[in-house]
Amino acid sequence: MSFLRFAARRLVEMAATLAGASFLIFGAMHLAPGSPASFLLAGRSASPDALQAINAQYHLDEPFLVQYLRWAGRILQGDFGRSITYRTDVSRLLADRLPATLLLVAMALVLVVVLGLLLGWIGAVRGGAADSAVLVSTTVAVGTPSFVAAVLLQGLFAVKLGWFPSGGTGDGPGPMLWHLTLPAVALALYLIGMLARVTRAAMVDVLGHEHVTVARTRGVTGHQVVRRHVFRNALGTVLTTGGLIVSTLLVCTVLVETAFSVGGVGQLLELSTTTKDFPTVQAISLIMVGLFMAVNLVVDLLHPLVDPRVTLGTRKAAG
Repeated sequence: MSFLRFAARRLVEMAATLAGASFLIFGAMHLAPGSPASFLLAGRSASPDALQAINAQYHLDEPFLVQYLRWAGRILQGDFGRSITYRTDVSRLLADRLPATLLLVAMALVLVVVLGLLLGWIGAVRGGAADSAVLVSTTVAVGTPSFVAAVLLQGLFAVKLGWFPSGGTGDGPGPMLWHLTLPAVALALYLIGMLARVTRAAMVDVLGHEHVTVARTRGVTGHQVVRRHVFRNALGTVLTTGGLIVSTLLVCTVLVETAFSVGGVGQLLELSTTTKDFPTVQAISLIMVGLFMAVNLVVDLLHPLVDPRVTLGTRKAAG
């Protein structure tokens, strides 16, 4: 299958999936108990006329399908609506909070890729005590949820030792990096363990292949064998976890941002869900779904470049 044909097919599939996801996201908020009107009233009693005015203002009195089509039409025009809680455009809310979230996710992703691949490499190549240490440490990492890691790191390094801030984002690039260090570690810890174990298993598997043995008998140095034959062939398996890594980062950032009061998109999603802020929750959820699908598309396009045995349209090695 040609590159353009495959890319076009996947884009069509993504558009259809995103449309279905948008309907589910919009419907899920309306099925949840409570209503935006009850939050706006803050527990105060209101006359039927007042409730009718609030519902009319936010189009909550219209049929569900009409509300969905109105919302989807605005989304296609780049309009995410107006926040019920913050009384401002959702786009402005996202623009204000997105930098902190993007930086946090980027820092965590760097930690995951660098430490995950490095630990997996060490465990597979060196073996012995080093491999045992990698297995033990990654088992602990995988068994520690992000919110637990956040509480532990905050209690030890922020409260007890005072080495890092306990929350917030700081003012300016330097302070922001410093404030987001602990949240990034908490967000990355589980994924570092997962990626290290996947990398180690893939490399150990490739080490037993015949072409690796042949390369060694021909006098190729151990480092070259690992770099050219083992790690490169194992990288295809590692790459397929890219979608899982990104989706986990997006989900867990809500918990980590809330624990450290980062004030990013993740914390905004948590607060907006609590207050039934329909437009904000729907916009953030839809963006997350879109990012996840985009990452999977990139993985599918890169996989054949990393592993020549894989062709576009399939992640299985050609037999």
